[in-house]
Amino acid sequence: MTTPFPFTAVVGQDDLRLALLLNAVSPSVGGVLVRGEKGTAKSTAVRALTSLLPEVAVVPGCRFSCEPLSPDPGCPDGPHEGGGGGASRPARMVELPVGASEDRLVGALDIERALAEGVKAFEPGLLAAAHRGILYVDEVNLLHDHLVDLLLDAAAMGASYVEREGVSVRHAARFLLVGTMNPEEGELRPQLLDRFGLTVEVAASREPDQRVEVVRRRLAYDDDPAGFTARWADEEAAVRQRIVAARQLLPSVRLGDGALRQIAATCAAFEVDGMRADIVMARTATALAAWAGRTDVLAEDVRQAALLALPHRRRRNPFDAPGLDEDKLDQTLEEFSGDDDPDHDPDPDGDGGGPGGPGGGGGQPEPDEGPAGDGAGARPEEGEGAPAPGGGGEQSPVRAAEPFRTKVLSVPGIGEGAAGRRSRARTEHGRTTGAHRPRGALTKLHLAATVQAAAPHQRARGRSGRGLVVRRDDLRQAAREGREGNLVLFVVDASGSMAARQRMSAVKGAVLSLLLDAYQRRDKVGLVTFRGSAADVALPPTSSVDAAAARLESLPTGGRTPLAAGLLKAHDVLRVERLRDPARRALVVVVTDGRATGGPEPVALASRAARLFAAEGIASVVVDCESGPVRLGLAGQLAGELGGTAVTLDELRADSIAGLVKDVQRRAA
Repeated sequence: MTTPFPFTAVVGQDDLRLALLLNAVSPSVGGVLVRGEKGTAKSTAVRALTSLLPEVAVVPGCRFSCEPLSPDPGCPDGPHEGGGGGASRPARMVELPVGASEDRLVGALDIERALAEGVKAFEPGLLAAAHRGILYVDEVNLLHDHLVDLLLDAAAMGASYVEREGVSVRHAARFLLVGTMNPEEGELRPQLLDRFGLTVEVAASREPDQRVEVVRRRLAYDDDPAGFTARWADEEAAVRQRIVAARQLLPSVRLGDGALRQIAATCAAFEVDGMRADIVMARTATALAAWAGRTDVLAEDVRQAALLALPHRRRRNPFDAPGLDEDKLDQTLEEFSGDDDPDHDPDPDGDGGGPGGPGGGGGQPEPDEGPAGDGAGARPEEGEGAPAPGGGGEQSPVRAAEPFRTKVLSVPGIGEGAAGRRSRARTEHGRTTGAHRPRGALTKLHLAATVQAAAPHQRARGRSGRGLVVRRDDLRQAAREGREGNLVLFVVDASGSMAARQRMSAVKGAVLSLLLDAYQRRDKVGLVTFRGSAADVALPPTSSVDAAAARLESLPTGGRTPLAAGLLKAHDVLRVERLRDPARRALVVVVTDGRATGGPEPVALASRAARLFAAEGIASVVVDCESGPVRLGLAGQLAGELGGTAVTLDELRADSIAGLVKDVQRRAA
């Protein structure tokens, strides 16, 4: 496939082109997710696909792109007579902006006609426009949750249902979902990730000659767009003809039992969830055979299908990098090669479940691969006891304990930040709580309140027809309450008093659990650490929870406890972030045992630093990491000075009895 700027210097561009072409041959493959760093021609390649797709036959005048031979019987513009003549138009690529409204995506009541003419009419949205075409989402990982939910519903049912403001509409919405994203800006929700049939990774080449060719072609296009396009017109036409031929051949492709067993064995060996991966692999392998001009699916088709369909389905949590062990894939395919007999035993010696077998569940795990939380990998002779607060050298990083589900930590009050899932906020999406006069431009009309405001004045305004006479003063903005995402800033004590291996492992496990919670609630995260004589910003505020987890994993410990430095550094980070994103409220999570030993008058300095947070009303939580039979309660004192609350590691768990009791006592007080 050619593009206006053929980026030959992009590693993975061949896989991207193949994945897009396979979806053009067989739209049932389920779309493509393109992951890669910025500037790797992700969007360019996707937009170039539109010119290669065959034209679409539609019912003339139908806003929902019904097919003339089999129109949708429930089409809002119908009924259409089946088998009639149709018109042809180019296939569409509809782009969904990440900041689009719900009405823009699914459609809504045509307010103008409802008020002016008194008729109830439906105005279609982007899902209707994308039917039988491509729905493209650039930076899909930044898409708001309410839009993700609507996309999931439409992708699952092949239809869009609109029930709002007196409108009840259902229309077909089958589209090729294509998304691009930069993983540094955060990951996708698992439900949406699984909806993409294929995924590819792209990265810029480090070969100078290839990069020179990219620049040369881009400059050639800028100098003469028409001439550059004409240079590639013949090749583009050839690819378009090949797509048409592959589509015609697709129904004749045979997917034999041997290939099916290879597909099933591969999905089982890589422990993917559900059966969608098997189905996508089967469709992809069939499309690969048709694209190659064959009527039989070969093992090489199954292998290529696995490389495109499985990597993103193997993630067990947001911190797992997508990928596939190609040696294990080849071993599995070889194990089941040529197996057309379902009763055939590929392992007559009965040892297939051993460490090297496809199941991979037989042997004993390596000592360093066990769960980090059970302490099995720790060496007791190395730093079991905490070093004295005043000394102790740097300790090597320890692995985090197994993460757990945490209780919900939220910011008090009602904010107005970006949509998320943590704290209460006035948002454009959520439950309607009332109406008010718009402050500035009207963004979400409250229809009932508007009609109620205009109704008493109809006689005075000389109303004579069906339409309602509405003036600007009658318009009412809908007030909605939902949830916002916050900036969760972790301030982690990495001093010698925290350096005992078992203790630091538990602390890292707790922070990792909170990071998982932040990922699910669509927060930004930051990480400040303090040890020795200073504090460092290990990670500036970002949407990439993966980056925070990686920094946490490599966090060294040891030295004194400069608590005041850590708090002051966190305060400075919040000050800068407020300038960048003033609407996003912060939640500071201080992970410490409360000791302060670094610098002159460490306790007094820490108290003064903590009172800065209380004075500015910054929400804070102190995770008390103190352990042992004798406890000083310093973390609780710190929480009081911060104006926040304190929880122990045990109370942080969502299923903790101690945490539930403490919550009941707090509410009773």
